[in-house]
Amino acid sequence: MAERPPTMMDPPVEALLARVDSKFTLVSLAAMRGRQVNSYFNQLGGDLGSIVPPQVASVSRKPLSIALEEIASDKITYHRSEAEGAEETDAGEADAAGSGTGAGAEE
Repeated sequence: MAERPPTMMDPPVEALLARVDSKFTLVSLAAMRGRQVNSYFNQLGGDLGSIVPPQVASVSRKPLSIALEEIASDKITYHRSEAEGAEETDAGEADAAGSGTGAGAEE
């Protein structure tokens, strides 16, 4: 099989999307971790108690690139809380119930 030609994006977006459930989750996760990596680099001379250093060896020095490499290598993951899913379901059921009541009142 032929090798993939080099691209500007490494790791490939397809590999990153396989690790998360949506593009929005990927963007949010990478942005949050990128900010943490940036904070780590900015505070190298100071107190390092709460900031986690980069989890991969990278030739890139850009925080977002490092964050995407961490996601691709499964060093950074996410967990959906059950409360978020339940609130969305409750809101959807309330909308459906409200539209059903309105239709019955009009008849």
